[in-house]
Amino acid sequence: MEKQSTFLVTHADAASAVLKDADDGQVHTLDGNPGLDANDALDATVANDELGVTWELVDIEERRPLTTGESEEPPTSQERELATEGDEGDVTTRERAGIGEIHVLTLPPERVADAVTDVLDDEATLVRAARLGVNRVEVRSDAEAGVVSVRYLP
Repeated sequence: MEKQSTFLVTHADAASAVLKDADDGQVHTLDGNPGLDANDALDATVANDELGVTWELVDIEERRPLTTGESEEPPTSQERELATEGDEGDVTTRERAGIGEIHVLTLPPERVADAVTDVLDDEATLVRAARLGVNRVEVRSDAEAGVVSVRYLP
């Protein structure tokens, strides 16, 4: 059986690689590693072996490394405005002009630093980046204002 989708490489070593489907969350363990690195996003086709235990990478249409990082820049005025529209604990999502999205979290000031760490450490952040077709995720924050912005950028 073949499957075409967007995948995040969640693990890669010399012997194997693990892909997570960005659409349905299914995990595919490859029998071998054809040179993939962890945190690569792939638009690819995989096929399972005869026993249905492991998968083989059949074709890669696109491969891009994904990066995440915390910016020293504060959230933009638009992001601050979005934060005021939400209640504490809300996440407001907006499409970016072009490719990507912006997620703004409205938080109590004392939770901002932990939220930044959580976003950067969460595999779901990279899965969303793969699904959106972007290359990087930039996190900006303002603890005093209780704002964290997660920017999915080309």
